[in-house]
Amino acid sequence: MRNYLQQAKTLTLAILLLFGATLVANAQSRTITGTVLDASFGDPVPGATVLIKGTTRGVPTDLDGKFTLEVRPGDEVLVVSFVGYLTQEIEIGSQSTFTINLEEDIQSLQEAVVIGYGSQDKKEITSAVVGVSPEDFNRGNVSNPAQLLQGKVAGLSITRPGGNPNAGFNIRLRGLSTFGANSSPLIVLDGVIGASLENVDPNDIQSIDVLKDGSAAAIYGARGSSGVILITTTKKGSKEGRAEVNINSFGTMDRAANLIPILSAEEFVARGGQDFGSDTDWRQELIRDAYSYTTNASVSGGFNNTNYLASVNYRNNNGIVKGSSNERLNTRVNLSQGAFDNKLRMNVNLSFTTVESNSINDAAFRYATLYNPTAPIFENTEDANERFGGYFQRDLFDFFNPVAMINQQQFRNEIKTALTSYRAEYDILPNLTVSAQYSEDRRNELIGGFWSRQDFQVGFGARGSAERITNDRIQRIFESTIRYELDITDGLNMALLGGAGTQTTKNQGFGARSRQFLFDTGWDNIGAGAIRVGNNTDMYSYANQDQLNSLFGRANFNYNNYLFLSASVRAETYSGFGPENQTGVFPAFSIGSDFTQLFDMGPFDQFKPRVSYGVTGNLPPSPTLALGVFGNGNRIDLDGDPLTTDDVYVGIVQNSNPNRFLKWETKREFNVGIDFGIWDSKVTGSMDYYTRNISDLLFNVPVGGGPNIFDPGRFNTVGSTWVNLADLSNAGFEFAVAVNGLNLGEVLWTPSGNFTIYQKTQIESLSASGGLGFDELRFAPPGSPGQNNNPIIYNRVGQTLGDIYGPRLLGISEGGEYILSTTNPDEFERLGNGLPKGEFGFANNFAWRQFTLNFFLRGAWGHDLYNSYRGFYENADGASTTWNSVVTEKTPTNPSITSTPTFNSSYVEDATFIRLDNMEVGYNFKTNSPSIGSFRVYFAAQNLFTITNYTGIDPEVRVNDSENDDGFTTSLSPGIERRNTYFQTRSFTLGLSLNFK
Repeated sequence: MRNYLQQAKTLTLAILLLFGATLVANAQSRTITGTVLDASFGDPVPGATVLIKGTTRGVPTDLDGKFTLEVRPGDEVLVVSFVGYLTQEIEIGSQSTFTINLEEDIQSLQEAVVIGYGSQDKKEITSAVVGVSPEDFNRGNVSNPAQLLQGKVAGLSITRPGGNPNAGFNIRLRGLSTFGANSSPLIVLDGVIGASLENVDPNDIQSIDVLKDGSAAAIYGARGSSGVILITTTKKGSKEGRAEVNINSFGTMDRAANLIPILSAEEFVARGGQDFGSDTDWRQELIRDAYSYTTNASVSGGFNNTNYLASVNYRNNNGIVKGSSNERLNTRVNLSQGAFDNKLRMNVNLSFTTVESNSINDAAFRYATLYNPTAPIFENTEDANERFGGYFQRDLFDFFNPVAMINQQQFRNEIKTALTSYRAEYDILPNLTVSAQYSEDRRNELIGGFWSRQDFQVGFGARGSAERITNDRIQRIFESTIRYELDITDGLNMALLGGAGTQTTKNQGFGARSRQFLFDTGWDNIGAGAIRVGNNTDMYSYANQDQLNSLFGRANFNYNNYLFLSASVRAETYSGFGPENQTGVFPAFSIGSDFTQLFDMGPFDQFKPRVSYGVTGNLPPSPTLALGVFGNGNRIDLDGDPLTTDDVYVGIVQNSNPNRFLKWETKREFNVGIDFGIWDSKVTGSMDYYTRNISDLLFNVPVGGGPNIFDPGRFNTVGSTWVNLADLSNAGFEFAVAVNGLNLGEVLWTPSGNFTIYQKTQIESLSASGGLGFDELRFAPPGSPGQNNNPIIYNRVGQTLGDIYGPRLLGISEGGEYILSTTNPDEFERLGNGLPKGEFGFANNFAWRQFTLNFFLRGAWGHDLYNSYRGFYENADGASTTWNSVVTEKTPTNPSITSTPTFNSSYVEDATFIRLDNMEVGYNFKTNSPSIGSFRVYFAAQNLFTITNYTGIDPEVRVNDSENDDGFTTSLSPGIERRNTYFQTRSFTLGLSLNFK
């Protein structure tokens, strides 16, 4: 008989062992779940990797950021990672449910630097390129994108003397690169070349990248000589399926600052001034506290492969003088769409801006300073009421009531811009992409000017005058590129770019002005003016068009992440040059190597020397310089009988002789630099030294009536010809450093600074072929009264551009007369130079709990300014019985100067300054609401104080002459503070920022 009992026991034991093993296994292996979120916005992060540390076991998160994972005995730590976020390690312990918040990897996000026609890893950059993010932008009432960068980039000078809300900014990169072509850097806005800063509101800017040297800018060829500024607006919405709303609103008060001291009414009379019996502070009658406000609102989001952003920005900036204001409305829509598994990507960017600005005659600032302080504002006499609208006026030279001036003159400028851009790119292969972009930039300007019949300065003699002007510009650009990336060998990568483009620009407009009105009807009815020829009248129209065609290419190489090479070339043909030289070629080359990948360099984690060389060009501001175009001459009455009009015609005159060989201005730039990082990039920075040689600058020179050497076989018919005249050179050293967070207890301090040392622009030549040219060019006489004849800025071959020349003041006689070194202009001495030797910026960001503090210091040194107020209104001469006098710490008091004002060395002052440009204190409220992402309030101030020995209105660098309207010569007369300078302002801003998600 078989032993079934034994079999039953064995079976039972096996079942028990299997059950026990299952229990043990279940006790040691379990399932966990979790959600991975964006720490900043609380949005799910789909596609994040969740791994068991030390194993290959892991899962990706789903569309909702969720994951499920089995853990085994010995599994202790989860590793969670995703591109653009800091990797996190989380202890598993006994938890079964996890909520993991990933922080953005700021350093990783900043690795990509925008360059021409694409981006490049920061480690691969071999040119002088600087990126500025919103965290580093200037704060406060910033109405112009240029203000965001002021003082932030070594070598980039951004200036605006005075506080005029309608004035633009002078932008110079590495000094002067031209006389009269585009001296400001080329603006590239979301890939649109040559866009205006008017097309974008500062609130919409995501990043700004500055291409400083020739090798970086050469990819833009004929438009890159003055440098390139690449602006990227906010394109991407928030994470999948969620809309995000941002609101920023603030109010600002502007107050006049740094008014030049003048004599009081009592002091003026005691000095012998004419007494009209009143006591009027003309500057206080002119200025006011100005209140402005700004609101920015945007909504952004995304769904499927679509991202969108729509924004509205409204700004209303009022000046400190009645009649001075700037109202701006900007709307923007950015839309991106992916298709075919995101192989096809399409972008549409639309921006529309309307600006309405009201201005005053800036001469009102001069008259408010010098007008007789004993004169009343109004005069209740029959003559004053009839002739001047009740304002006090006197028939004296250069003597106009400033309050009457701002009320009886009106100037308005209305600008409408529309920038539309359409881009598509397609991945033919994973490493081969083609793209095409079409953009259209329209600008329509409508100007109105009005001088009342009772306006004593202009309108009185004209019996009222009014004008209307329109200027319209449309620029169309089409460009197509192809990009190819390839791993040539193990460790050697190559990226190739090729492209072609065409740009067409058309300008047109007209203007009309009439005078002698029966009533003050303004500029809306200029037909009511009876006189339409002669003084204070005008009528004209114009139109021109040009085309620029381009071919370009670039190759970038990366060998094992320690050797980097880049080369590019661009060929362009421009219709506005002579037929012999319409095509230019602009090559560039750069190389760099990160030595820390080759050697152990101790505390350095980056030490990348680089060398670059590039050739760039510059387009002229007019496409007709080579043509010898004709213009309108005088009216001709053929029979001389004033009673007949059917034989009256406007004659034709030629403006200049043609030049078949007129060509590009060309800049050749050599740059050596080092990018460095120390102590795990706790300290980062760069150093650059550059040299520039600029040749073939455009200029209009006088010629005789002989053969035209630039148009063989023909003769000169007029007295001037546009030629490639001058050669310039300059150099400079730039240094920038940032410390990425210093822990001072609970306070986090992030300082950064930069400075630039300039070797001022040297004039190498002022001559052209055929012996044409100059030994020197003199500009900028001080002006009227009495100082119209002698220019004070001499530009001489072999010397620096913008030298100030004049007689040296040797002393003052017992009778109060000047003792000057000479009165012969050919014997004048060099007294200074208007361009700076150096500039610096120093930013400080502090964070403590929910509080933030930011302040920024900026300055310039080594530049001189002619103080025109002292140059005209400091002396106790005979004319001072009419005009008031300025009294500064440099005004001589013993003996009083009785000489008629004459330019001399005593009026040229060192204008070195240090300025607290802006400061902001903010508080970030903690929000527990699921719909509020952030809530912040802040207080900001601008131009809090300036340390300087300069006694004029503003020690800011003057890179051109505000009273010289000729774009080809104004840069040749820097260093002059004119009497019409708008007073400085100090601003205080209170605002709030809200983010809804």
